[in-house]
Amino acid sequence: MKNPFENFDKILEHRMRLQIVGILVANESYDFNTLKELLQTTDGNLATHIKALEKEKYIIVQKSFVDRKPNTRYKISERGRSAFRKHLDAMEEIIKNQKR
Repeated sequence: MKNPFENFDKILEHRMRLQIVGILVANESYDFNTLKELLQTTDGNLATHIKALEKEKYIIVQKSFVDRKPNTRYKISERGRSAFRKHLDAMEEIIKNQKR
């Protein structure tokens, strides 16, 4: 029997990255500062995890200016949405296998 934990997405195994993707799946987009406040994390920590998700093309980065101030927004990509769904499916499979 195959180990069901092998179906987890390695990128989404980290709690912070899973939270970021979960937020973006449920919302159209989020800006950096709002994500930072919601997740109660530091600029550096959030930036590190955002870079990892961007590298894997799980998120789309949109840079603009709002009232002459730089504003960075993030959206989930189709690849990120699919990875999140597969990760959740793997969790559900593990839960189902635990029931007797």
